[in-house]
Amino acid sequence: MKSTQKYGAGIWHFATYVDRYATDGYGPPKSLLEMIDLAGQVDDLSVVDINYPFVDSSLSLDAVEVALKKNNLSVIGITPEIYTRQFSKGAFTNPDAGIRRLANEMVNDAANVVRRFGADYVKLWPGQDGWDYPFQVDHREIWKLSVEGIAEVASQNPDLKFVIEYKPREPRAHMSYDSVSRTLLGIEKMGLPNVGILLDFGHSLYGGESPADAAQLAIDHGRLFGMDVNDNFRSWDDDLIAGSVHPIELFEFFYTLRKNNWEGVWQLDQFPFREDSVAAANSAIGFLKVIERALDKLDFEAMREAQKRQDAVTALNLAREALFSSYHK
Repeated sequence: MKSTQKYGAGIWHFATYVDRYATDGYGPPKSLLEMIDLAGQVDDLSVVDINYPFVDSSLSLDAVEVALKKNNLSVIGITPEIYTRQFSKGAFTNPDAGIRRLANEMVNDAANVVRRFGADYVKLWPGQDGWDYPFQVDHREIWKLSVEGIAEVASQNPDLKFVIEYKPREPRAHMSYDSVSRTLLGIEKMGLPNVGILLDFGHSLYGGESPADAAQLAIDHGRLFGMDVNDNFRSWDDDLIAGSVHPIELFEFFYTLRKNNWEGVWQLDQFPFREDSVAAANSAIGFLKVIERALDKLDFEAMREAQKRQDAVTALNLAREALFSSYHK
């Protein structure tokens, strides 16, 4: 039986990366259209998340649509770049009301692009909202601005979904939305039905969470609107190929989604600095297909019974048998 699972990736997966050592990048720069063409070379990739505004400000939405159609791709989300240098002191939490207004306008522009492409959501990663030093901010005021800023754009666009991608730190030493629990508290405070969470597996890992537990909490509150996967060594957001370091925890994450009947795109958020981006995406999707087959093999009833007894040995044996036997179709 052919799988109907959809796979996606952030378009940045196919970008050229820079860091503070290779400041001119690990390879020649790529345009958005070139990145879309690379995404089109990945087996079974059908949707992409696109940053906005485009690096090339002269690039039209029509040209992007043509490139997407040529590569049989659709758009799942638009990510407004509310985390760049102009927002260095925050987007929604910036002390300058004019900058806060600029963030609001950028998100509203992104919302119109979501409508234009028939995408699922506006993705908010407010990476500059937070603080770095003790005494730097009034914590009540920063949290108030964090909540009210997102509530405002969501209220202005009640027909669209907004997802918050939380992360413990980077670029700020402490980000306002740093965990599943804190993000859920903020969403609860907003009281709006169209705001949810995009759970990044790697962010959850290096934030000290269990991604499976985080997913369950978000699902129980009706707020898991999206997810993406990658991997890391838990000390930083390495954005490695999914399943390369924590395959068992990744399997438990998807087990949690399956047992809750959560349906959505399985999306990649990887940064292949030195690797071929198409090969890295194919590698990850190949492993996600192994997980799919393992979920079909797993004895869910036996797993439930083992978990009722907190029988770790039996539960792990069941998980390992299903996962490791699924490498061969």
